[in-house]
Amino acid sequence: MFEELKRIYKGKRVFLTGHTGFKGAWMLNFLSLLGANVKGYALQPKTEIDLFNLTEGDSLCESVIGDIRDADRLSLEISSFRPDFVFHLAAQPLVRLSYEQPVETFEVNAIGTANVLEAVRRLANPCAIVLITTDKVYHNKEWEYPYRENDRLGGYDPYSASKACAELIIDSYRNSFFNSKNLNQHKKGIAVARAGNVIGGGDWSKDRLIPDIIKAFSIGQPVLIRNPQAIRPWQHVLEPIFGYLLLGARLYEDPLGFSKEYNFGPEVTDALTVEEMMKLAQLSWPDGTYVIDGIGGQLHEAGLLKLDISKVAAELHWHPRMNAKLAVKMTMDWYKEFKYNIGSISCFTREQINDFLNG
Repeated sequence: MFEELKRIYKGKRVFLTGHTGFKGAWMLNFLSLLGANVKGYALQPKTEIDLFNLTEGDSLCESVIGDIRDADRLSLEISSFRPDFVFHLAAQPLVRLSYEQPVETFEVNAIGTANVLEAVRRLANPCAIVLITTDKVYHNKEWEYPYRENDRLGGYDPYSASKACAELIIDSYRNSFFNSKNLNQHKKGIAVARAGNVIGGGDWSKDRLIPDIIKAFSIGQPVLIRNPQAIRPWQHVLEPIFGYLLLGARLYEDPLGFSKEYNFGPEVTDALTVEEMMKLAQLSWPDGTYVIDGIGGQLHEAGLLKLDISKVAAELHWHPRMNAKLAVKMTMDWYKEFKYNIGSISCFTREQINDFLNG
């Protein structure tokens, strides 16, 4: 599969928004291994230990520091590059932060997506566009059934609602400006990827499980767990990144057949509770401990969320390559490498990509 992706992406122009973020930096490293010509557009990395900096992202792409809300700048960068592919990952990705910054969250996630689509609309050349949203776009009924791509969209918190809004914008643009009936005129394929809870090395975000675990374990303090029984579709970051690239490749070859929405998540048996994930992390860090936060009045977060991945399995032949135990181990290994041998983290990151592809 690596050779097939390399055949498609090598030498191609790929415009990647959010390339300085956690998922974006993994995507950038993956695209670099495939030989793609990447132009990134994102905000400045927040710290020196962001994955983009640790893996020398500036050397892997033409890096443009810009705000996704700056429609004129974004349009100029896209039109001058004339990309064969656009992967839109730029976002305000945190549920709890969205309660503190709801307007900014809607601006970045909804209007930012519209800005990308509007810029792409002005391109004359053929282009495959993959827009990344989230598993949280679904109207969550807290039921046992995994959500399918045709289930109702919604959003309790501002983050989830902003991503559902983005999907409505995407659907409107696809119908109005990128209609399949007019493919010969617009030459664009528009696909949506919805991924579950992503873990992996290089994530330092506030109020996320793995970063919270690493921060506490590394200084010998217990991890404070907010929602120990909350169930999420956990997966290693390389799983959806590989899925996005596979979807982009199929879309490039057949824009009519793959201009759809797709869930990327783990097998149902790997939709684990927060506490179960914590115990898996302890296997790699035996001295680590945790306590459960018993304080009430917390912000609302979904208690149960699962994804149905039968569509992506049937149409893209994509399947998860890791179970939860391996995904957590691979993640913890990255952080241990960072702690004890930070100078090799760039090579180690690429080794993990190669191990994933060859595993």
